[in-house]
Amino acid sequence: MRVGLVIYGSLDTISGGYLYDRQLVAHLQSMGDTVELVALRWRTYLAHLSDNFSRSLFQRLRELRVDVLLQDELNHPSLFYLNRRLRPHVGYPIFSIVHHLRSCEAHPTWQRWIYRWIEQQYLASVDGFIFNSRTTRAAVSHVLSTPQTPHLIAYPAGDRFQVQMDTATIRQRAYQAGALRIVFLGNLIPRKGLHVLLDALARLPTEMWQLKVVGNPVDARYARKMRERASGNVQWLGGLDDKALARVLATSHLLVVPSTYEGYGIVYLEAMSFGLPAIATTAGAASEIITDGVNGYLIAPNDAAELAARLEQLACNRARLAQMSMAAHERFLAHPTWQTSLTQIRHFLLERVAEPRYRTRSLG
Repeated sequence: MRVGLVIYGSLDTISGGYLYDRQLVAHLQSMGDTVELVALRWRTYLAHLSDNFSRSLFQRLRELRVDVLLQDELNHPSLFYLNRRLRPHVGYPIFSIVHHLRSCEAHPTWQRWIYRWIEQQYLASVDGFIFNSRTTRAAVSHVLSTPQTPHLIAYPAGDRFQVQMDTATIRQRAYQAGALRIVFLGNLIPRKGLHVLLDALARLPTEMWQLKVVGNPVDARYARKMRERASGNVQWLGGLDDKALARVLATSHLLVVPSTYEGYGIVYLEAMSFGLPAIATTAGAASEIITDGVNGYLIAPNDAAELAARLEQLACNRARLAQMSMAAHERFLAHPTWQTSLTQIRHFLLERVAEPRYRTRSLG
């Protein structure tokens, strides 16, 4: 199978969505498929809209010799009209990999209306979808005014680190004396909620907690403000490679990423592979991973007071922490692996490209 994939920037970009795309490309190639990347240059949202009228991009996509074209939905501003221009000239189907919708994020009302309209046009221009969660599928169904096209829900997985954690180690770590060791893992942007975590920690005695912040300063101004706000027992580790990140997770007690919206939240599962309970918010798909009060907590977005109360509870009740840590690891073990999800995606694509309406129009 010959596959095209449209992304912004580099496939090595650090984010859950790019990890998903990266894993898919590697799997397809391991199965003997060819993957041709079409990497569009990162620009502003407004500048991306002009890509729809780019003669060179139109020609490149028109001349692709592929059986199916995948598009990361993140690229929707560049493709919402271009796909319609392209349709009469190509034989391949177009499928969108949807991690989460921009219009589901927190924006001023007028911006959300614009984002929603553009995303609606884009979503209506493709032949089908690969969703990362039930929440994302529901969000797309809500935006589209037409019946949903063929789709697959293929969950991201948390087994990237291939870690082997036994119950004795998880329990022993929970009961270790000293401060509650918290890790925040995510790009330093407002949506991820680091400011909410710092506000919550400011309400607690400093001897009760330690925080390690792992993530790249994508929003430099925001990252600078967070450093200015933080106390001395916050460690800023920047972006880490997998080995260094695994060491941090293995020695932590708890993951906290109180994002205002997640289309899924791979980091929660990856932390659970180390036996870490996770604290997220009720916005987005975190509830598909975290069962409140069992393997973590779900708090209201931007509720620093509730977050502080949950952190204090776990810092003071290590039996509770141990119980939730064990439940988190069990949740990870019950989740599909990357191999399972990626195999489902490949089968889905093979079935689609074999449909007569596409096979008879094949370019190859």
